[in-house]
Amino acid sequence: MPIHAQDLEDLLRQSFPDAKIVVEGDDGVHMSAMVVDESFRGMNRVQQQRAVYAALKGKMDGPSGELHALALTTRAPD
Repeated sequence: MPIHAQDLEDLLRQSFPDAKIVVEGDDGVHMSAMVVDESFRGMNRVQQQRAVYAALKGKMDGPSGELHALALTTRAPD
């Protein structure tokens, strides 16, 4: 079952309540997300992206995952 952009944003918002989050994509399987959050300060890009993937709670896990591809941009606020 595909995931909708708003559902993905809501899921990310649970882990990053104060973040700037922008989710784009209309096919429910291939999407992009930008997450800008203070919790990323001091983390490298891999650590930031791991935190986001953990927030997805298995939605991308294996061939049965709801989301097949996610182009991800993460950073701490300027």
